[in-house]
Amino acid sequence: MAEIIAFSALPRARAGKGAARAMRREGRVPAIIYGGNEGAALISIEPRELSRALTRPGFFATLAEVSLEGNVQRVLPREVQLHPVTDAPLHVDFLRVLPGARLNVKVPVVFINEDQSPGIHRGGILNVVRHEIELDTAVDAIPERIVVDLSGLDIGDSVHVSSVTLPPGTQPTIRDRDFTIASIAASSAVREEAAAAATAAPAPAAEPEAAP
Repeated sequence: MAEIIAFSALPRARAGKGAARAMRREGRVPAIIYGGNEGAALISIEPRELSRALTRPGFFATLAEVSLEGNVQRVLPREVQLHPVTDAPLHVDFLRVLPGARLNVKVPVVFINEDQSPGIHRGGILNVVRHEIELDTAVDAIPERIVVDLSGLDIGDSVHVSSVTLPPGTQPTIRDRDFTIASIAASSAVREEAAAAATAAPAPAAEPEAAP
């Protein structure tokens, strides 16, 4: 399970675009906490805390604790609105989570041991089909990442979700097929080399004619 992120929040009194713009002028990022057994809470958070958290891989699969007026609420980031030009965060949605809850969470995929893949050694290319996998998981079992081991994979080989180890009680939300996560594809150089080798191969010797 990933390390929990901590945010220091302040309450905000009003919703709406005008109030949100005013909050941003004050150097805060407007946000909302919703879900669970409580009503929605309008808050603002410190932009530097948020910016540091956004640089972490798997931000949307990482639990956070929001401190608000002496109370700590456990949440999961659900959406971040970014400025179209500067990419500065404009608004954040947090989902309040309760102990024992189950969630659908997209977890990043990390590939290891590329240097132990014969296919990559021969010039093959790692073709990533899914950079993240959506899991049905208990809130206390969200993995920080899904690790895919490329050891032994040759050109033409694929990695399917069935070959990946997931935490107990966790399963992909796609259950009707063994979908592909990545494959080792031949690069153009490898294909050209194979074609050249096939062209240069000597023709098979003709069999001698039978004597009359």
